[in-house]
Amino acid sequence: MARTFLWTCPYCNRPTTITETNTNSNFFYFRNNNKIGDLCIYTHVVVCPNPECREFAITASLHHVTSVSHGGGASSKKLDEPPIQAWTLRPKSTAKQFPEYIPKAILDDYDEACLIVSDSPKASATLSRRCLQGMIRNFWGVSKPRLIDEIAELKGKIDPMTWDAIDAIRGIGNIGAHMEKDINLIVDVDPDEAKQLIGLIEFLLSDWYVTRHEREEQKKKVIALGVAKAAAKAGTTSSP
Repeated sequence: MARTFLWTCPYCNRPTTITETNTNSNFFYFRNNNKIGDLCIYTHVVVCPNPECREFAITASLHHVTSVSHGGGASSKKLDEPPIQAWTLRPKSTAKQFPEYIPKAILDDYDEACLIVSDSPKASATLSRRCLQGMIRNFWGVSKPRLIDEIAELKGKIDPMTWDAIDAIRGIGNIGAHMEKDINLIVDVDPDEAKQLIGLIEFLLSDWYVTRHEREEQKKKVIALGVAKAAAKAGTTSSP
């Protein structure tokens, strides 16, 4: 029986609780005289319970298999972690869906950074750094020769926690060590570093663009309500 777990749909971006009704897993064990030994391909499917979405995500991973003895001749198979290799089969990457009012060039860099983060962390980090610079220039109108200078320029313009989150990138391995150089320079990073940088991009896309849009939409609703009430009041006043 599948355990219950929290999950955010990569298609509709809605957080939800997944139960056995919405998920399924399978194990394919094999050896067939391969050069490594006992192996297993583990597949996992999750279906979004949102009735307006119902999309499904599929992941797979390849594991070494260890036999665990339980005494009395009984034994079970255990998948070793971490996996030898892992794949996101659907959707193509872990990229979240963001609204189209965010500049296309920024979203394109973000999508590609997510798509290749496992296969090429170095190229992914390069795209994420370019995405970060694009957001700073587009959203805040800050343009300096170096990304590190643009980040410094934001201090005092954005809330301290957001600036600390951006500045923290300077402490992440080779990413931070090369922040002063050309953003298009390919930096030798590991997958975890590249994923942390993607996480920052996702946070900023939501914190800046989505929050601003929602705030503007709320203002429009308040203004429209005020206009409607004023018009109704004027109509009532002018009635005989």
